[in-house]
Amino acid sequence: MLAEWSQAAPMAEGEQKTHQVVKFMDVYQRSYCRPIETLVDIFQEYPDEIEYIFKPSCVPLMRCGGCCNDEGLECVPTEEYNITMQIMRIRIHKVQHIGEMSFLQHSKCECRPKKERARQENPCGPCSERRKHLFVQDPQTCKCSCKNTDSRCKARQLELNERTCRCDKPRR
Repeated sequence: MLAEWSQAAPMAEGEQKTHQVVKFMDVYQRSYCRPIETLVDIFQEYPDEIEYIFKPSCVPLMRCGGCCNDEGLECVPTEEYNITMQIMRIRIHKVQHIGEMSFLQHSKCECRPKKERARQENPCGPCSERRKHLFVQDPQTCKCSCKNTDSRCKARQLELNERTCRCDKPRR
C-alpha cells in the first residue's frame, strides 16, 4: 500500500490554488541526472574578456544537472561538444558588433562516484599554460580544441591559429 502525504509550498499573493499532483514517475524521470537547458553567464565561460559587455549576458546551454539518489554520486558529463552562438559584444564608448562565440554543451551525463571524478579531474595535462580559457578539452581523450572557430576569425578577416586558439592576421 502506498502511503500518501503532502506538504504545501508557500504561495505568492494572488496565486490561484489548484490541486495538481505530479505523478511519482514523472517527478523521478524529470529530476534524474541528464542534460538540461541551463542559463550560463558568458563571463563564467570567458572570464578574461572583461573589456566587453555581452548581449545577452547569459546563454542557454545543455549542461548536466539533476539528482543521483546517492550522496556518494554526482551528475557529470560523459560526452560534450561545442556550439557556436551569435552574441553582441559591446566595448564601452566604442563599437558594438555581433560575433560568434563557442560554448561547451553536454550531450550525455552519468552519475559517477565523487572521489572517482576527483581522481579523473585532471588525468590530462593542461591544453596550454597560458590562455587556458581559449581551449576546451575532451576529458576522455585529453584532446584539446579551440573555443574560437575558423568562421569567427574569418568574419574579422583573420585566420585561426590552432596552436594558440587565437585569431591572427593572415600570413602573406
